[in-house]
Amino acid sequence: MNSKTTKTIFWIGAALTSLWFGTSGFCELTTNKIVWDITLKLGYPAYFIYVLGVAKLSGITVLLIPNKLLRLKEWVFAGVFFDIIFAFFSKLIVIGAAATVDAVIAFSIVTVTYIMFRKVYPANYSATTAAVKN
Repeated sequence: MNSKTTKTIFWIGAALTSLWFGTSGFCELTTNKIVWDITLKLGYPAYFIYVLGVAKLSGITVLLIPNKLLRLKEWVFAGVFFDIIFAFFSKLIVIGAAATVDAVIAFSIVTVTYIMFRKVYPANYSATTAAVKN
């Protein structure tokens, strides 16, 4: 896979991830009835829904800034994965397996996007860098 293809897949994935989590974050902050009812049914407190909305919108803002804040992008991906994993298991336990389809789709999209992110922006870890930091 060449560099242009990798970048294209990354940016398509970043756009889809941003659309998915941006919509979710917007719905959480605007108290969308469907999103709030499901989240409250899962047992999460109302204040947590607002925090989640702010975190999602902040994260996608970072994700969409090209060639900057790469370490922070790592944290965004981690947060997104945690969100998906918690959503998956919460829905599986409380609502049932059929309700987890969106989490599985989101996990697939974000996984491919993260793999492409690592190919576009490889992490350069070396023994020398680790020794200097210790």
